[in-house]
Amino acid sequence: MPDLEALKRQAAVRAAALVTDGMRVGLGTGSTAKYAIEELGRRLADGELKGIVGVATSEASDALARQVGIQVEPLDPRPLDLAIDGADEIDPGLNLIKGLGGALLREKLTEVQARQLVIIADHTKLVTQLGEKAPLPVEIARFGFLSTIERLRALGLGGRLRQPGAQPYLTDNGNYIFDAAIPAGTQPATLERTLKGTLGVIDTGFFLGMATRAFVAAPDGVQELSPQT
Repeated sequence: MPDLEALKRQAAVRAAALVTDGMRVGLGTGSTAKYAIEELGRRLADGELKGIVGVATSEASDALARQVGIQVEPLDPRPLDLAIDGADEIDPGLNLIKGLGGALLREKLTEVQARQLVIIADHTKLVTQLGEKAPLPVEIARFGFLSTIERLRALGLGGRLRQPGAQPYLTDNGNYIFDAAIPAGTQPATLERTLKGTLGVIDTGFFLGMATRAFVAAPDGVQELSPQT
């Protein structure tokens, strides 16, 4: 079995090499994005990189960035030069499912402002159609969440409220997440529009048409991918 953590790190190092002095960089969240943050911190400490500013997509990434010496600022209307993040699924068009790490809303708010969104992943994240392997995280309001879930089920979505323990999972924004099972043959853009118009839904883990490139690591090396039309 390949060492997936080593593969994640290889992809992260390739993406972090794109960051140059003075850039404003979106810092993703999750088990792969953390390697990119650590690599940026290493480059700063070794003097390879100067003057970058990070905009973190979660409290965890904010804390890690500060720990490794990256200056962190809150998101504001200025564009980001680059954002680096992982993904839970990547289709041939570089459309994504994200959010298993629970940061989908802050990730989307940050990464939509990036001139480039660079995705890093291991080869197990590649799919032919979104929803093959991962559920679709849907961030929903806590108030009336059972009613919101009923509306989601009425759309034909299976799945369940994310609840790793005695209480439901709580995002950094104070919301819940419903992990939806996507029916086969679903058109992501159509479902995205429907979900965004559903009362109680705040946002979804569909990141469609946002990624500009991806570094995907496999046992035989790291492949750079561009969106296929």
